[in-house]
Amino acid sequence: MTTHRLLARRASIDTYQQAVVYLRSDCHVCQAEGFQSQAQVEVIAGGRHLLAILHHVGSDWLRHNEIALSEAAWALLGAASGDEVEVRHPPVLDSLAHLRAKVHGGRLDYAALRALTEDVSHGRLSDIHLASFVTVCAGGGLDFNETMALTRAMVDVGERIDWGVSPVMDKHCIGGLPGNRTTLLVVPIVAACGVLMPKTSSRAITSAAGTADAMETLAPVELDVAAMRRVVEREGACIAWGGAARISPADDMLIRVERPLNLDSEGLLVASILSKKIAMGSQRVLIDLPVGPVTKVRSLAAAEQLSRSLVSVGAALGLQVRTQMTDGTQPVGRGIGPALEAMDVMAVLERRADAPSDLRERALLIAGGILEMAGRSESGAGQVLAREVLADGRALAKFIAICEAQGGLRVPPRAAHTHTVSAPVSGIVSTIDTRLVTRAAKLAGAPRDPAAGATMHARLHDRVELGQPLFTLHAESLGALRYALSFVRSQLPVVQVDAQP
Repeated sequence: MTTHRLLARRASIDTYQQAVVYLRSDCHVCQAEGFQSQAQVEVIAGGRHLLAILHHVGSDWLRHNEIALSEAAWALLGAASGDEVEVRHPPVLDSLAHLRAKVHGGRLDYAALRALTEDVSHGRLSDIHLASFVTVCAGGGLDFNETMALTRAMVDVGERIDWGVSPVMDKHCIGGLPGNRTTLLVVPIVAACGVLMPKTSSRAITSAAGTADAMETLAPVELDVAAMRRVVEREGACIAWGGAARISPADDMLIRVERPLNLDSEGLLVASILSKKIAMGSQRVLIDLPVGPVTKVRSLAAAEQLSRSLVSVGAALGLQVRTQMTDGTQPVGRGIGPALEAMDVMAVLERRADAPSDLRERALLIAGGILEMAGRSESGAGQVLAREVLADGRALAKFIAICEAQGGLRVPPRAAHTHTVSAPVSGIVSTIDTRLVTRAAKLAGAPRDPAAGATMHARLHDRVELGQPLFTLHAESLGALRYALSFVRSQLPVVQVDAQP
């Protein structure tokens, strides 16, 4: 195989998680190998191999003997500026035959899925191939055996942690409900009872804030496996960003393309959730399933079907799973956005009179269930124990200790600009469209700007008067605030008020 050598250069271009490299279209490598724009190439430096998408450059900012790397490619290759690197055609991937077979109606066994996830986790598949895989898995594209095999394969291609004790507890929420930041309350409550709970969480995918985004406004979350071990050994728990460790890395790559496709896939969802729990060494997990008209799970029947899949696949792989169906008809708490949600959490932990009661009660319900699963309380008594731990300050003390162990407790930032949307009439709040609330918060800058988002002032069935605040938008710039407000004004009411004298 012919190889060509070029000098590495950092392009300082953010391509998110996709590795992209840049070559002069008239350089000797492109001319010799016939590399077209959007082709996949292999780049090698110091024994490290990188598969990347090629973009052509037609200007003089890049010299003929240079190859420029995007931020993602630069981090993955680990080269230094001016290092000599090899560029060549990528190897032929046998796993693509399995993908083609699935497209044509075939079934995937563990060996096929292991080959696919191995290539996915190492960045060997292009986004087109990843999108094809996500698409054929959508809907009912994966049966039980395929879902189980995919989950096992996702675990096997990444790191797997063994904590050496039992039980190791975990929780998860499938998402789709703004403000549902119970993890930051549940983990310290459970850990304060002497139960091990190492928690990794994601950043926002389609929401205005992920758990890791909210936690990051209070403490560092980018912990590798060694750092997580130190925190857990010291405090019995952590709340870290899962992307900082190679925990189910294939899932992280698939999520990146699932986001723009916006396709529902029960099999991929189950594999995504459970692979990370198993890889983290969790043994028992409680999964929150919010059910509502515009959440990910929109009916009780759909929730029951997803619950059966989670429980049965988990059991087949040695993971005890319990599900909890919760109300998903309106946002939880008041804040929507990283810092605003963190402020709600601190209000609950500090037992302030103005703390959002719905966030507190939801967290106590989930914490109680975990304490019962862990054997720390009798069936039906877990919520009482959780409430005691919150009320006497042990949960707050444990949360502060976890934050300090992760690098220090922070004060969440506040946005520079706000605008309050008020009730157009006097009456009763009949609906709150959680999708529109989330969209408005994102357009205001969340989660990119941690202080951006929305604060809810009204809840379902509240009586409001003309001019009474319904919600407030928060933004770091006036431009973002105006953008979010223009969206709100162009939609059906985000908060519907039925007029009543």
